[in-house]
Amino acid sequence: MPRVRGSSVSTRERPKVDEAVDSNEDNHKQRRGAYLLLGLLIVFLHGSWSVYRIQFGNFPLPLNAEQAGKRGFSEASALEHVKYLTSLGPHPVGSDSLDLAVQLAEKIKKTAHWEVDVELELFHTDIGANRLSGGLFKGKTLLYSDLKHVLLRVVPKYLPEAEENLILVSSHIDTVSTTEGAGDCSSCVGVMLELARGVAQWAHGFKGGVLFLFNTGEEEGLDGAHSFITQHPWRSSVRFVVDLEAMGISGKSTLFQGTDHWALESFAAVAKHPSAQIASQDVFRSGAIKSATDFQIYQEVAGLPGLDFAYTDTTSVYHTKNDKMKLLKPGSLQHIGDNMLAFLLYAGASPKFFMDARQAKQENAEQHKAVYFDILGKYMVVYPQRLAAMFHNSIILQSLLIWGTSLLMGGRPGLVSFGISCLSIILMLIFSICLPVVVAFALPHICPFPIPYVANPWLIIGLFGSPALLGAFIGQHIGFILLKRHLRRVYSRTKPGLAQNAMEYYIDLEAERWIFKSGFVQWLVVLILGTYFKDGFLEATLSPVRLPKQLKVVTLALGLAAPVVSSAGLVVRMADVIVGSVVRVDRNPGGLPDWLGNVIVAAVIAVVVCFMFVYLLSYVHISGDKRIIGFLLCISFGLSLALVSSGIAPAFTDDVARSVNVVHIVDTTGINDASTEPLSYISLFSNTPGKLTKELVGLGDDEFSCGRNMTIDFVTFTVKYGCTSYKESNTGWSRSEVPVLLVESDSVTDGARQTVISVDTKSSTRWSLGINKREIDDFTVQVDSETLVTLGDKSEVDGWHTIQFAGGKNSPTKFQLTLFWSSSATHAPAEGAKESADLPFLVKLRTDVNRVTPKAAKVLEKLPPWCAPFGKSTSPYTLAFLTALRVNI
Repeated sequence: MPRVRGSSVSTRERPKVDEAVDSNEDNHKQRRGAYLLLGLLIVFLHGSWSVYRIQFGNFPLPLNAEQAGKRGFSEASALEHVKYLTSLGPHPVGSDSLDLAVQLAEKIKKTAHWEVDVELELFHTDIGANRLSGGLFKGKTLLYSDLKHVLLRVVPKYLPEAEENLILVSSHIDTVSTTEGAGDCSSCVGVMLELARGVAQWAHGFKGGVLFLFNTGEEEGLDGAHSFITQHPWRSSVRFVVDLEAMGISGKSTLFQGTDHWALESFAAVAKHPSAQIASQDVFRSGAIKSATDFQIYQEVAGLPGLDFAYTDTTSVYHTKNDKMKLLKPGSLQHIGDNMLAFLLYAGASPKFFMDARQAKQENAEQHKAVYFDILGKYMVVYPQRLAAMFHNSIILQSLLIWGTSLLMGGRPGLVSFGISCLSIILMLIFSICLPVVVAFALPHICPFPIPYVANPWLIIGLFGSPALLGAFIGQHIGFILLKRHLRRVYSRTKPGLAQNAMEYYIDLEAERWIFKSGFVQWLVVLILGTYFKDGFLEATLSPVRLPKQLKVVTLALGLAAPVVSSAGLVVRMADVIVGSVVRVDRNPGGLPDWLGNVIVAAVIAVVVCFMFVYLLSYVHISGDKRIIGFLLCISFGLSLALVSSGIAPAFTDDVARSVNVVHIVDTTGINDASTEPLSYISLFSNTPGKLTKELVGLGDDEFSCGRNMTIDFVTFTVKYGCTSYKESNTGWSRSEVPVLLVESDSVTDGARQTVISVDTKSSTRWSLGINKREIDDFTVQVDSETLVTLGDKSEVDGWHTIQFAGGKNSPTKFQLTLFWSSSATHAPAEGAKESADLPFLVKLRTDVNRVTPKAAKVLEKLPPWCAPFGKSTSPYTLAFLTALRVNI
């Protein structure tokens, strides 16, 4: 069909204005009512929430022992084990929590099938060194001693070769010092004990065996897994590993790390209630979530293929007192128990599974990578990453071909229209991010707490979602107006005979369609970047040979269905995890701005809004009720802001608490005279952004002073804002517990300086030692004449290498540290430093004692119930001793 070059509309396809458009009728026709658009928005939000509930909130019915039978999995039985472990209270390294595993393992051994051999071993580790290079462990050396693990090996009795083909099922029984650990990870231990009971009834038909490892030391830096995989003789028989973890409490235990296509396919084939997301793996491995699991040890140190599972519900209670039994959701343990029992029975009986596992360890794991995800928790999709790359490349090439051909047909006007529509996407992102970020900056100044929505995560819809949606519309509408201006010039040049009303009508429709098309471009760019894939519905034609028609609501429904079904559940889950993680975002308390956590949440919400609502927003521009929609969004924002600023919706509750740590510190870092008494004081600090004003309301008599001048160096982190009190702090500790750093020798041989320092941690079996890498090139650590840390391969973070030690009650407390100075080291006091206090530290030591002093107990008792200490491998216990040596030793 002939056409004028550069025209957006065919010259031979002249519209019949009298037939096509009557001004009043057309204005009415093209206007979409606010009720329709609001209805679509409500359907979208409700659909997203429904998808989330189906995918992550739909649990199997919990079974008791009678219902599960002798060979099934019973959540009720597993919960009994969890209940016992939580009754012990916090049970860090060195506690007696392993007794339960030993007692129940003996019972499992007695009740196992007569053709199944169940072997129980209490493994006591030697002293060891764990030197992982990546993630959280850069710049660290992790030492451990006197760890105890329980191992339960289940193999067929009359198949000796089965002992050489073991599937390792691993989790940790220890907790941090601040929680009873119902979720992390007593729930995992309860599941494993019940799995062991069930497997012991089926293993007579296995071609291999299952080894259950209940380890201690995971919370101190994955020490338990490292000690097993480097010291125990059964380690050489392990072919595959399953790790069970928790970063919250209960919910669906989601597969978030998997190494090999064949293993993922095996799990997908038998899992009764699959829950798996490769997106979670990408986020976790990117370092966005500051955490690690034993799976890292099994991969990096042993090179084993495997699967890693974790609970992520209510992640705000992670490592706090609120990780307790009452928050465990019914069906959570049944979910992972049913999945794992089915998987272990399938894998254990499959010779091919063990053959694939042995082959995978010898080959490059990259070629076995796969894409995996579940669909509404009912089905699991797995396909090789190579196939995914081919599929994505095909989509990209076809999309570029379609767009390129269409733009070529459209000529220069089409190319300009395409450029403006792409600009609308950029403007949409900019405005959508800017408005909620402004809110994020303002919240700390108008609310009682900088992060006021942790206890009520739904408030982020109004606080950040409404401004993000409004900003996205504003940015997109600016692009819409620019498009109309461009199209008006094109139409006036190419369609001079078209009536003004008709021209405006068609310009509106064509601009709307270009805005709609830009959504496909947005997803195509994401696909090209390799972060996401979205297949478009090309109802909006790119061909310029006919006049545009109004976009249909069914087109929008199709455009929204795919992102809702494929992404809504994961988006809601990730938003919940991010909000829950904000309570511990400040790893160096006071080191981050109060608004940073809000900005992170706001930016994530804005990006989600832009990608999920891009099609819906394109329908609003020719609506006659844009103001009503904007007004309702403002109302939503205003109500949410009123709730958080007034305190009607509290920021924290008894069950979702703010992280507030209380540590009694005995400090000798500034003391050179042995006869001088150490400084003793109570320190209050929080990993949740914000000041401690409200927390101190009940501590008025304790004379706390707060500020950014209260800097405390805990070796593994630095408190940059906190509160201290010296009142009544000289009790609860003794001078004999103060650690000692003593220089035994300091010599120079052939220009190389070497210093030997004895380290006596006294009664402490948990300590952290920082070594100044600006001064020290390398070092060794010896224990009883045995070299524990050898020369070479010492990374650093901010100029320091940190040694962390954790062990049982019988761990050594005396070490020898040999320092090899750098050739550029400051051997003498730095120029201009007149006082020793002006010099930097050479080594600094913190020792921890798991004891609550009278003063610390008094402060803990007076804290509001919505405060809870937060524990991690780098956190001190409630009593900590600090000492150091400066460079002028």
